[in-house]
Amino acid sequence: MSAEAAPPDKTEAARRFLRVLPLCCALGMEVVEAGDGWVLTSLDYDPRFVGDPATGVLHGGVVTALLDTSGGASVLLHPAGSVSTATIDLRIDYLRPAEPGQRLFARAECYRMTRTVAFVRAHAWTRSPEDVVATMAGAFTVERPA
Repeated sequence: MSAEAAPPDKTEAARRFLRVLPLCCALGMEVVEAGDGWVLTSLDYDPRFVGDPATGVLHGGVVTALLDTSGGASVLLHPAGSVSTATIDLRIDYLRPAEPGQRLFARAECYRMTRTVAFVRAHAWTRSPEDVVATMAGAFTVERPA
């Protein structure tokens, strides 16, 4: 657990969010931990998700899905509050292939929220957060509680 780990209610809220999204369930995405405006997610390596059979490297769409979903979850967990969100803009920079056979992790943080738009940064890795597979910068809609 990290020093910034939040009470289990944030982690459970993020888990509920992932459980209602069919793609997340199909990919086996899991929430490791979560806090105010951030979430750490992961998914197991699965040969069904390989993009290049010659190397065994995961398809970039799997990496993108994990980063995008993590970004949305971080918006919903932000203290300023959003009851729903959708991706407006997403930029993924792939820095290296995800190592075959390894669990993929992503950490997203909603670092700024305006009245209608939330801004998120995230990165994905396999063995070490310092050995980044891909980075993400995204903008998400904000829908405030009524």
